[in-house]
Amino acid sequence: MQLQNDKGLHANRARSPSSVRTSGHCSALRVLPTSNAPLIEEFRDEIPDHKKCVLKRGDYSIRLADSLGLRNGASALIERMYSWRGYHVENTEVCSPNPNRLTLVASSGQKLVGTVTLGLDSDDGLLADELYGEEIDTFRSKGRKVCELSKFALDPQHSSKEILAALFHLAYIYAHNVYKATDLFGEVNPRHAASHKRMFGFRQISDIRTCPRVGAPAVLLHLELGYVGKKIAFLAGSRNHNERSLYPYCFSKHEENN
Repeated sequence: MQLQNDKGLHANRARSPSSVRTSGHCSALRVLPTSNAPLIEEFRDEIPDHKKCVLKRGDYSIRLADSLGLRNGASALIERMYSWRGYHVENTEVCSPNPNRLTLVASSGQKLVGTVTLGLDSDDGLLADELYGEEIDTFRSKGRKVCELSKFALDPQHSSKEILAALFHLAYIYAHNVYKATDLFGEVNPRHAASHKRMFGFRQISDIRTCPRVGAPAVLLHLELGYVGKKIAFLAGSRNHNERSLYPYCFSKHEENN
């Protein structure tokens, strides 16, 4: 799999545990259940041709949200999906370009149906530092290179295991293979924690706290990227229906290398 170069993807000096934290949006790692939520508006003029795809498979494709229109589309999808659950969200984090955050968007035809943002550590820290800086600093102090997933949303009328696994796998490739991160974090509502443990192997490393940005409880999840690599190497592409995780729906090594 040939990843499109993103000139804006880079990280500043890794933030030390003693550096000052800046406030930011509370990140959220959620996949919403099926609902009657309306479809995302179409961004016909902003969806590039297939040559600019990071990935094209069957009836969906995935791109970097490298234009204002795609970032707006991702923000609109997040707002629709999260407000359906009663969460308060703001659009500024996706709409505003940030060299330490990479947003992927999945589209089916001309409709944006999924998105996730990979946050890279920097002098400003991660979004999750607002609530869980002490826990994340424990990893930094050991020389680990940290990153986070946030603003993970899928339109329930178009969601599938393949799209979810593809968004996650691409985020892993950028985080581990490009950025050389070792540890991945994500804030999630406690009622969704079990599904993320099952789907990807996350483990909970915090108590429940209230995220002020969305006005909802949250816990911090952690995943070693070395573990992800092993699961992908063993299961990816197998479509093993007896496996409860989504790793069988990730790209095979052959697909990843082409």
